[in-house]
Amino acid sequence: YVFTGTGIGKTTAAVGRGIRFVGEGKRVVMVQLMKGRGTTGELLIQERLYPDFQVYQCGRAGWVDLDNPSQEDKDLARDALERARDLAKREQPDMLILDEVNLACHIGLIGVDEVMGLLDELPSDMAVILTGRYAPVELVKRADVVSEILDIKHP
Repeated sequence: YVFTGTGIGKTTAAVGRGIRFVGEGKRVVMVQLMKGRGTTGELLIQERLYPDFQVYQCGRAGWVDLDNPSQEDKDLARDALERARDLAKREQPDMLILDEVNLACHIGLIGVDEVMGLLDELPSDMAVILTGRYAPVELVKRADVVSEILDIKHP
């Protein structure tokens, strides 16, 4: 799955799919790139759903400068992909969510080839959701399901 677009709700859509998986007795791991604030609903809900729904924030507390990302942000994004790789092997979830990975690729925190390499390593029966604005064409082509969430009315 790829959830992309400029509207609000990409992470929410991924969490919703994840909750459905948990409801079906399956396990979900979410790795969040570029997020490290610690107070998001998806992070807090794991207190109720752990270990079936696990969330790992791999960004720093502040916002990433989308026009000029720091080396720290690049390092954290690469670490996030490594963490996702490790968790996929160790936890063997039924679903892996890479939150904000599309935007991370778009602004150059990580390369699309790095994401494609990770996808190649995952078991074929593991569902994968990639979220974030500006999904790279390579990820869109690879996905079975692509949803674009538009900004129609937004405060």
